[in-house]
Amino acid sequence: MSEIREKILTRLEASSEPVSGDLLAQELGLSRTGIWKHIEHLRKSGADIVASSGQGYSLESEVFSSGPLAARCNGTRIGSRIMILDETDSTNRDAMSEADKGANEGLAIFAHRQCAGKGRLGRRWHTVTDSLACSVLLRPDLPPEQVPQLSLLTAVALHDALSSFSPDIRIKWPNDILCRGAKLAGILTEMRAEPGRVHAVVLGFGINLSAPIDGWPSDITQKVTDLFSISSRKPSRLDVAASVLNALDYWYDIYLEKGFGPIHAAWWRAHAASGQQVRVFDGRNYIDGIATALDEDGALLLETSRGTQRIIAGDLELR
Repeated sequence: MSEIREKILTRLEASSEPVSGDLLAQELGLSRTGIWKHIEHLRKSGADIVASSGQGYSLESEVFSSGPLAARCNGTRIGSRIMILDETDSTNRDAMSEADKGANEGLAIFAHRQCAGKGRLGRRWHTVTDSLACSVLLRPDLPPEQVPQLSLLTAVALHDALSSFSPDIRIKWPNDILCRGAKLAGILTEMRAEPGRVHAVVLGFGINLSAPIDGWPSDITQKVTDLFSISSRKPSRLDVAASVLNALDYWYDIYLEKGFGPIHAAWWRAHAASGQQVRVFDGRNYIDGIATALDEDGALLLETSRGTQRIIAGDLELR
């Protein structure tokens, strides 16, 4: 979203009365025609802006923009800077690019549409206008081998944030958020590092807000769901985004202060398969066993007929 349109939205959101085109033009250094063109673009993007004859423009509902979102963020790190893009290839790629330019920790990048989003193992992540795609930049003082802990932290934060809108939210190893057995959200963590030192970590996640009008893409084979379908109320995009950023900030503070222990305990409590019989495909073989623990590297420990097996990566099926 352009800086001018962002300023128009912020001005309308801050006013309880209609704001005249003349006043907007004067404040922003544009002509009335220029203001009208920006208003029309905002309307096409979904902003519910009403023009009242002789009075001016008013915003009938909140728009997903950085100003209102920042106002809802109460953390000290996450959300310290917010970017909202109309369209991008990948918010993870954008966040890493900003990291390379020296961006500070806490940057959050959202996109209305993501054309080349990535999932785990290089899979495609579908991002439509009915979903929430975000990437958060961190600069933790950690060795690279501990970065998987931040993926688990992200899962705990998503679990807590989404549980405020609907019950039955669970985590599924390694990086999915479920509701009643169907996928609601996914996580992809990437890092820029050298031996012994992490330069940047990007926490990427996508949340299904509502089902696409034309249905889910045909190449999605797993069961999926969306937040609006499972929630007793229809939360706004702002509500969901702010809840997630605040939860991330809360758990990141705990992690920096107390280490991985509290995150590990919260993750295991929220995991759908803790102590349950599962099947994991590790890329070569199917392994059946009972999920007995999660280690500090994010590996799942299975008690199998051959003893305890440590699974570093794979696809888990609930039995």
